[in-house]
Amino acid sequence: MYHNAVSYVHMLLRQHLHAGDVVVDATAGNGFDARVMADLVGDEGTLYVFDIQQAALRATMQRLEGTGTRVNIMHAGHEQMSDLVSTEHHGGIRAITFNLGYLPGHDHAITTMVDTTLTAVSAGLAMLSSDGLMTIVCYRHPEGEREYAALMELVSALDQGLWVVSETRFVNQRGMPPVVVVIQRRPHREQSSA
Repeated sequence: MYHNAVSYVHMLLRQHLHAGDVVVDATAGNGFDARVMADLVGDEGTLYVFDIQQAALRATMQRLEGTGTRVNIMHAGHEQMSDLVSTEHHGGIRAITFNLGYLPGHDHAITTMVDTTLTAVSAGLAMLSSDGLMTIVCYRHPEGEREYAALMELVSALDQGLWVVSETRFVNQRGMPPVVVVIQRRPHREQSSA
């Protein structure tokens, strides 16, 4: 069961990931996605974590204590993903998560931005495995609205023979609840028949 955007993403990850998978948390934040992913891929799995803020990386490293997963912590923006993820994993990433916006409890002026987010999402799509999954939680602050609009333009143009794209809204939540965009690469065998 899920009750918000983050728990919805975690439910999808639990349904999708297996021990030994390679995964990316493109926006570490406070490390909640990273911990779920690490627990799911286990000791044989590999996790890449990106964030530009040391506070986010420290929180994530603390949350990852006790996991046996091979973790690669990157003090870098997610737009550098294709350069910093080992080339041996390009085309083999089973899941990539994004939580756009600012680090909760920290400076709201430091936020993800349209240009770097689009670069990161495009790079991530190129690195997903057959049946790979990308989740993007879009928050509704002013820059988040710009990111969401640009992201919708990008994902709406994806070839439906190669990708499945969906959007989940929490319509009965007060305020400006986040939107979750889910992108999944169709398995190779399915692509040829689509």
